[in-house]
Amino acid sequence: MNTIWTPQPKQAAFLRRGEYECLYGGAAGGGKSDALLMEALRQVHIPHYRAILFRKTFPQLAELIDRSQALYPRAFPLARYNETKHLWRFPSGAQIAFGSMQHPGDRLNYQGRRYDFIGFDELTHFSWEEYSYMFSRNRPSRAPGATGKTRCYIRATANPGGIGHGWVKARFIDPAPPMTPIREEVTVREPDGSQKTFTRSRVFVPATVYDNEALLRDDPEYVARLALLPPRERSALLYGDWDSYEGQYFAEFRQTPDAEKCRQAGLTIGEAAKQRRFTHVIAPFDLSSGAARGWKLCRSYDFGYAKPFSCAWWAVDYEGVIYRILELYGCTETPDTGVRWTPEQQFRRIKEIEDTHPWLRGRHIDGVADPAIWDASRGESIAETAAKCGVYFTPGDHKRIPGWMQCRYRLQFDENGYPRMYVFDSCRAFLRTVPQLQYAAADPEDLNTAQEDHVADEWRYFCMTRPVAALRAVPQQIAREFDPF
Repeated sequence: MNTIWTPQPKQAAFLRRGEYECLYGGAAGGGKSDALLMEALRQVHIPHYRAILFRKTFPQLAELIDRSQALYPRAFPLARYNETKHLWRFPSGAQIAFGSMQHPGDRLNYQGRRYDFIGFDELTHFSWEEYSYMFSRNRPSRAPGATGKTRCYIRATANPGGIGHGWVKARFIDPAPPMTPIREEVTVREPDGSQKTFTRSRVFVPATVYDNEALLRDDPEYVARLALLPPRERSALLYGDWDSYEGQYFAEFRQTPDAEKCRQAGLTIGEAAKQRRFTHVIAPFDLSSGAARGWKLCRSYDFGYAKPFSCAWWAVDYEGVIYRILELYGCTETPDTGVRWTPEQQFRRIKEIEDTHPWLRGRHIDGVADPAIWDASRGESIAETAAKCGVYFTPGDHKRIPGWMQCRYRLQFDENGYPRMYVFDSCRAFLRTVPQLQYAAADPEDLNTAQEDHVADEWRYFCMTRPVAALRAVPQQIAREFDPF
């Protein structure tokens, strides 16, 4: 038998997975595209099989198409590629197409289509809406009376970074360790009113350049070239670090202790976590007793209706260190989609939390909010509605760049590895949205406001109420390329 392609161990692990969704990769050079192309071939012996492979833009598909033209004819000499339709047709009649979604509305170009297999190359370039829409297109393409049953499933590859970094990380990376199935139950209401529950599973299969023996054999200098990248990009593309990627606006933020800084300080990551050093995320502790009972409490708020609203409660210790202790985030299961609560509903819920939560009950709480909520040009302002519910705010300082710098100053570590801000690990909205924020293309000083920035906005308002001096300079102009610390 003439073997045209043999999977390497990590590629084979990816090809063996049985979950409905599987994400492969996480770093450069792991053989992701080859694995995706070969997975698409799995059912081409079935005449009615239909598959599609996506890249964000059509020009980006060129390399994937070129690689398919090197592999597919060798496996199926009678297969033919149609340049006009961007589609492979196999001897059985099966088809593998190539598609793109350059603009958000482009996903509707696939309305009414059926695909047994859907593959996304570089998934972090896509939005959640684009990816999830294709669930509805993932159904059997078999015509009535046709023989041969196909399997419907989705596969993807990715590197850290890109506009979709946050949701991809939240869906595949954060819920479970690599190679561990993540199971999700969904319930639907049947026509007779009964409910039926389905279980869908997904998994992440990691791979780096070190898993690609063929590449390292043919080009041993590739690792050295990756090592020359700026620190953030190097961490992402060489080591598959999902907490660090090029273009990340708050690159200073650490959900776990910084490994390199721990090494320099002679600490293990576990020791640093216990000492709250070189990290910004800590386990909650009781603020209703002991010294913490005397800490100042504050509230920050950003209004939203169709988009999420964000309310957070902060504690300020005697040294001026701030702690994000609680949050109320008005978001549906779909990222960046508001729950559509009226202002009165929002403030009644905020007031209920402050009246009942043991950390907040009976305490004075200073509030700060977006100054836009004082706009009364269309009737009663949102701030007036809040006051009627017993929730009071002062207008926040709306300056963006100085505000973002105050956020950065809070994240800086001192010479012993202590920051001036911590986030309780129960504050999931902050941990999901803030690390994914990226720079604005038009303004290298600002963040991309097209992203889910509501938590960041109310964090900024709060930091501007208690400004601090920088521990060291933050070189904004090079912040995208170099870690200032």
